[in-house]
Amino acid sequence: MTVWLGVDTGGTFTDFVVWSQDGLRIHKVLSTPEAPERAILQGIDALGLGQAMAIGELAIVHGTTVATNAALEGKGARTLFITNCGLEDILTIGRQTRAELYNLTPSAASNQMPQTQFLGVDSRVSAHGEVLQTLPEDALQRLKEDVDAASPSAVAISLLFDFLNAEDESRIEETLRAPGRFVCRASALLPLAGEYERGVATWLNAWLGPKVAEYLNRLDGSVGKSSLSVMQSHGGTIEASLAAQQAVNLLLSGPAGGLNAARQVALALGESKVMTFDMGGTSTDVALIDGDIRLTLEGRIGPWPVAVPMVEMHTIGAGGGSLARVDDAGMLHVGPESAGAQPGPACYGQGGTGLTVTDANLLMGRLQPNFALGGSLSLNVEAAERACANLATELGMSSAETLEGVLALANEHMAQALRVISIQKGHDPADFALLCFGGAGGLHVCDLAETLGMRRAIVPLNSGVLSAQGMLQAPRQRELLTALPEGADVAHINALADGLRLQGGEALQVEGVAADQVQHTITLDLCYRGQSFTLPVPWLSDMARAEAQFHQDHAQVYGHALDLPVSAINVRVRTFAPAHTLSWPKLDANIAELCARVPVIHEASPVPVYQRDELGRDQKIDGPALIIEPVATTFVKSGWQLQVHAAGHLFLAIKQDCH
Repeated sequence: MTVWLGVDTGGTFTDFVVWSQDGLRIHKVLSTPEAPERAILQGIDALGLGQAMAIGELAIVHGTTVATNAALEGKGARTLFITNCGLEDILTIGRQTRAELYNLTPSAASNQMPQTQFLGVDSRVSAHGEVLQTLPEDALQRLKEDVDAASPSAVAISLLFDFLNAEDESRIEETLRAPGRFVCRASALLPLAGEYERGVATWLNAWLGPKVAEYLNRLDGSVGKSSLSVMQSHGGTIEASLAAQQAVNLLLSGPAGGLNAARQVALALGESKVMTFDMGGTSTDVALIDGDIRLTLEGRIGPWPVAVPMVEMHTIGAGGGSLARVDDAGMLHVGPESAGAQPGPACYGQGGTGLTVTDANLLMGRLQPNFALGGSLSLNVEAAERACANLATELGMSSAETLEGVLALANEHMAQALRVISIQKGHDPADFALLCFGGAGGLHVCDLAETLGMRRAIVPLNSGVLSAQGMLQAPRQRELLTALPEGADVAHINALADGLRLQGGEALQVEGVAADQVQHTITLDLCYRGQSFTLPVPWLSDMARAEAQFHQDHAQVYGHALDLPVSAINVRVRTFAPAHTLSWPKLDANIAELCARVPVIHEASPVPVYQRDELGRDQKIDGPALIIEPVATTFVKSGWQLQVHAAGHLFLAIKQDCH
């Protein structure tokens, strides 16, 4: 009998969700950033799954931060980027935009590609796909000699208009392949217009590829005969052996798992409009679900655009481990620097001396030392108090004022992130429920909902490990896309879509998916003629219908529609197999008794504490209250009421809205 294991590696904790015929179990361990597989194997051992793993009865689905961390830390491989002669500077020139518009001396480093050498070749294809200049065979051999002499770990190939004609790119790729060398080409990875974005995606894939491949090979070799799949940035999984060749598709690996689970929870509760808020130890990820998870081709990692399909998400450096500090002008800052897993917040007792958001919640009373991680994590209150006292002295404020300032600033950072994916996209937050998860999400959910004028919130079952749970609820999936030639008619669009569907179906069947289980959805990227940005609309072989939907969506997002011709830019095909279904028994209708009363700053009397796993179906609790579980804590503020759903999810609402 196969046992399913979802693993999400975060900056502070590595989360585990196990699903078998015996039900569901959850677990957390501190991450080991220098070798993430160590924490994974430690957790597997603690869960008693070592034997199942060794004999091949464990199916592991993993969300990894290796690609993300390597990109943000600038720790990619030594890479050679090959493009057309005369275009060697295209990635460093970029779009000539500046992060600081009025800075007359901007840093050149923001657009640089570290550890990268650029090389041009004599090859050229026209904007219509016509071959203007073929790379001669002798030049190809000289190129091989030059690359061998440079001895890069990775090679990225991106020629102008390669998405229309990839003959020379394919020749170069085959010629340069060698043992121990990672090689990728743009026409296979991202066959879209936009030489800069396409080139950056190809470079990122090559630059990160060796590190990701090394890690996944180590992990795959450690799990015995068991299967290992990896979550991709678009929300679908792929076998680890294939994922190693597509590192750029793993940049939102962990957060995409959380969105999968959040969507399943929202569907089960009949909520079609939710804003998700995933607060972990190092960062906070926010996204908007309006019926379905949104994908974008306009993501970013650090200073670079990432034009591959990924969930539309906004990430900020604010989490439980975010450090508070005072700058030279005496201003308080919270994040983006984080205490991480080592040394972690001061209260973890591992040598941390700076005050973090977790320390502030502990000293405010919202996080209780006797209940953290089910009582298994020992929290050092004295160390947190010392960190707070040091910061308070720098600020010239009392400890209570310092704690309030740290939490208020952290909340404002997260509220602003939620505004980016709602108000700035034409959505009113009041129309949505705020669905929170991550180990720290429940501590801040009421504050954020109030700040944004939202009156409903949801804390899912197992919210502290929801991203790991989402790994098990993810479909095996491919997101395939290609540019459309100018003026493509319905027949041409359908022909290209059929080719992508065939490609995706064959890929899933290689992974063991039965042909009758493969499903497809087709999308067109449209824009007004002359625009640079597109909007996706469903494709039902009816251009008039697609254009009408585009006008409507444009008005929703930008506040207006234009009386201009509409251009079809790309066709996309999502190929997937049904996701693994998890189900839980309904809760009994018992009423849980409080297990303690604890002091919380600003509350007139001690706040009642309840064990979440003892709450009964439809039980109602008025705030203030603390709901404790092994992997998270939820703080129900005064003026809010909690109601327990039959499946164990928690509804929170402003009291006058409850009925």
